[in-house]
Amino acid sequence: MTRVRTVVGRAILPGEGEPQPVTLHIDEAGKITSVLPGNQAGSSSDVLWIPDDCVLLPGLVDCHVHLNEPGRTSWEGFQTGTLAAVSGGVTTLIDMPLNSIPPTTTVENLRIKREAAKRVGVSSDLGFWGGIIPGNEGDLVPLLKEGVKGFKCFLIESGVDEFPHVEEEHLERACDALEGTDALILFHAELGPHDHELVPGNDSQYSTFLESRPASLELSALELILRLARRYPSLRFHIVHLSTAEALPIIREARRTGVTNLTVETCFHYLILRAEDIPANATQFKCCPPIREEANRLAICDAVLDGTIDFVVSDHSPCVAELKRGDFMSAWGGISGLGLGLSLLWTDMGERAGLGRLVELLSTSQARQVKLEGVKGALQEGADADFVVFAPEATFEVTLTGLRFKNKVSPYIGRSLRGVIRQTYLRGERAWDAATGTCATDGRLL
Repeated sequence: MTRVRTVVGRAILPGEGEPQPVTLHIDEAGKITSVLPGNQAGSSSDVLWIPDDCVLLPGLVDCHVHLNEPGRTSWEGFQTGTLAAVSGGVTTLIDMPLNSIPPTTTVENLRIKREAAKRVGVSSDLGFWGGIIPGNEGDLVPLLKEGVKGFKCFLIESGVDEFPHVEEEHLERACDALEGTDALILFHAELGPHDHELVPGNDSQYSTFLESRPASLELSALELILRLARRYPSLRFHIVHLSTAEALPIIREARRTGVTNLTVETCFHYLILRAEDIPANATQFKCCPPIREEANRLAICDAVLDGTIDFVVSDHSPCVAELKRGDFMSAWGGISGLGLGLSLLWTDMGERAGLGRLVELLSTSQARQVKLEGVKGALQEGADADFVVFAPEATFEVTLTGLRFKNKVSPYIGRSLRGVIRQTYLRGERAWDAATGTCATDGRLL
């Protein structure tokens, strides 16, 4: 694959809300060597001219995906997952420590996962989260030294036996082991009785499932997380997939009173979908924590725009189609949408947020979170030449054949979206071309 050496067009630059005319120069290693105003291609013969109806964006980052390889490769895999990513402009993924077998809870398990990725090849760059489970506190610092970006844990059952949830005592031991490392600990933030799903009602109705995962589970978890954040100020703490707006005033007050080591993410589905619209047995909408009502959705959208929520991820959590059959109480909980995020947010929030703010949410902030700032997430000198050719006014319909992930079960099928990813480039080489449906496998492990 030939590397582009010069790019000319309108681009979203760091700190800018609107596209600016620029010229990017790229070296042989795939790094941006200069970002110049206007057309300064000079006599270069190898120029990528960005069409007038398109905008150049930095490659997107998605810090919350489940690629499930090895062990549950029938659910997803490194090849199909990273293909779906680059088709949606995502050039960097960070893979969760479950639902692969083995989970990423030891250095040996990390090695197994990396070897599997090398064997099949990846289209995007790929990093890994480690996991905290009962009794593995001695594995955490070694995992950190081997390059994991942080550690995920569950405060409630995870849904898979090999990744058990942790209690406060396990977390204290993990934090003691990590103290002084600036490690990042991620929480599936639901905490409550483990018989919470035993609720009366019609299991085919979404309201029954929603009642089984009340906001109180997230609020109880938040109380514990804030206790740890105050007790261990040298560590960083992060709430994944926040779904309840009831947590927002608590988070704002904690920050106001001195908690500076807490970040929060939410997901596309909490910003786009609402409980009132979910039909009976439409289990493609099931996830944990759940999609909530419209008033809650609007408050979560506001929190994204005002900065209470730091960034937005996919939480792409697929399974084989058979596990999505049945009713809401028995089906697998997870939503598939990898590759659709930019178009989803641009369609529903673009007018309020603007393209520059979406880049911050979907790229820059996430690169900063995993300490890739300056390398990923921005079109700037010294960064990798990862970029997306985005047509903001083009439209498309989400169809089964257009989905690039393995199991084509998604609540977004049939939706009309605005904003099309024409091409995706990784270190100046084309990783995805929508016109031909072709991709490369030149991604690297981070």
